[in-house]
Formats: sequence, structure tokens, C-alpha cells
Amino acid sequence: MNSEPPGWRTATEGALYGPHGFYARQAPAAHFRTSVHASTLFAEAVARLLLRVDEALGHPEPLDLVDVGAGEGELLTGVLAALWDREAAGADVVARLRPVAVEHRERPARLDPAIGWQHELPGPGTLTGLLFANEWLDNVPVDVAENDASGTPRLVLVEPDGTERPGPPVAGDDAAWLARWWPLAGAEEGARAEIGHPRDAAWARAAGALRRGVAVAVDYGHESAARPPFGTLTGFREGHECRPVPDGSCDLTSHVALDAVAAAAPGATTLLTQRSALRALGVTGRRPALSLATSDPTAYVRELSAAGEAAELLDPGGLGGFGWLVCEVDCACGLGAG
Repeated sequence: MNSEPPGWRTATEGALYGPHGFYARQAPAAHFRTSVHASTLFAEAVARLLLRVDEALGHPEPLDLVDVGAGEGELLTGVLAALWDREAAGADVVARLRPVAVEHRERPARLDPAIGWQHELPGPGTLTGLLFANEWLDNVPVDVAENDASGTPRLVLVEPDGTERPGPPVAGDDAAWLARWWPLAGAEEGARAEIGHPRDAAWARAAGALRRGVAVAVDYGHESAARPPFGTLTGFREGHECRPVPDGSCDLTSHVALDAVAAAAPGATTLLTQRSALRALGVTGRRPALSLATSDPTAYVRELSAAGEAAELLDPGGLGGFGWLVCEVDCACGLGAG
């Protein structure tokens, strides 16, 4: 007798994180580009945020910096470089800093030995500093619900080749989450939702690692007033969006219900756009004065290039439209006011 295929949550877990999954075999940067890859300005902004947190915490020793979903460790590498560029002030922070990458894949061979590497989130209440998660929550596996002809939300089951079929009616925690955060009642046949409570729980665990400090989740997402009517589940392969297939050949991702995640987070919580957050951290996108082209052509070209990179990070229709969920635990870094 043939058994039913799994839902998208189980299928995605194996396809991304299983022994032969996408993240076990692939370098993420070869398939998609994040803000970290777009410009060093992003890591420099995170370094400035770290300095704010350090000041607010009274310069603790050690000062924790944890990157969740670290990829190849590019963000931590960039933050360390930015701190060293600040000379004495940066060197003081580096001397107290405990940088750790959290990632399923094995440690890259060329990663700075100063950066720790682990596969699991830190334990509850063990960190004092900054925890940062850039495009992590969108890869936390979730199930998908779809309305049938009667308006009943059903779990979507999926074969390894991506073929879908309707499963049982959504029930239990899944139904409760949909009713609160993404109700499908009254929606048309075929309306879909990604059932986000695993992401809420994942972020509560991650931010709960703070004893004192700030946790930031950066992701593309949506809020209850503007949920996408047919969901957002998709795949990425070799830099291009593709049909989502849970066979380990592509990344599988969907936008995050950021308001639901925020409600599960500890401490004081602020939700703002990447455009607002990066501007508050000194990324302006301002073009250099034309007079600099005459007085110092090399500096003009350098600053013009930086302005172009900043514009990409701040673009409200692109990376600038990402959400920044900022959780402050006994530490006011002031980012939400920016």
C-alpha cells in the first residue's frame, strides 16, 4: 500500500537539512545573494549596531556576537574587518568579542579561527551582546495550507518531484495559528497560507538565548494587513527563482509573517524596514560632491561605488523593503527610534 507523501514542513526539512540536503552539499552564495553579499556596507552597519549594544551594556567581557544562519561566515568576517578599521575603539571591542556562527553545514576551511562555529542555537539566557539572523527564518520549514472548493483549509502534501495533492483538513496548532494570524475562512478556492508557528518558536528560542542584549531578525516578510493571497513558497537555484522541488536540488524559501514572529519574541520589540534601520546606522546612499572628481578622482570613484551599493541596500522595492525585527532584552540600543 502506498503511503501518503509528507507536508511541506517535513519535506523541506529533509530537502534542506538532511544528510544529502541542499545546505549539506551546496554553498548558499552560489544560489542566492543576500545583503551581506551585496556590499560590505551591510557588515559595517552591523558593526556599528554592535558598538551601540556594547555601549548600552556597559562594555561587558565577553561581548557575544552570534550570527544565526551564517552561511560561510561572511557577515562575521565583515564585522571583524569593520571593527579593525576603527583602530583603537574597534580593537578594544575585538579583544572582548566572542563571535560565533550558527549553521548546519560544516565549518569552512578558510574561516578566521577567531570565529566560533556550532550547529545549534546557544542555550537560554547564555548571551550578553548581539544575536543577528539575516535571512534565516525564511528557511525554517513550514507547512502550507490551501482552501478546497468548500472553503476548508487543507494541508498540502508534496512528492519529491514537487507534485502536490490536498491532504487532511488543517487542525490543532496549525488551525489555531491560521485563525489568529492568516485566516483563510471566506477566501476563494486555491487561497494558500504558510503556517508560521515553527518560525515563531524558532525565533523565541534564538532571542531567548539573550541574558542581556539585542536580537535582530532580517527577512522578507508581510504583516496581517497585507498577506499574499496565494502564499510565497518558491525555490532558488544558481541565482534564479525556480519551481520549489523538495529533492535537495534547490533552496526552498517563503516570506515570513513578521508580526506573528514579533508576538513570540522576548523583551521590547520593534519592527521596521531595512531602509529605516540602515539609515539609522549610517548608510545614506548619498552621492559624493562632483568637486571631488577633480580634487581626488580615486576617492570620487570609490565613494560613487559605495553610494551605488548603499542604494541597493536601501531600495524600498528590493533589499530596503526587508523587515528588521529588533528585540531588546534589558538593553536599549535605540535602533527602533531611527
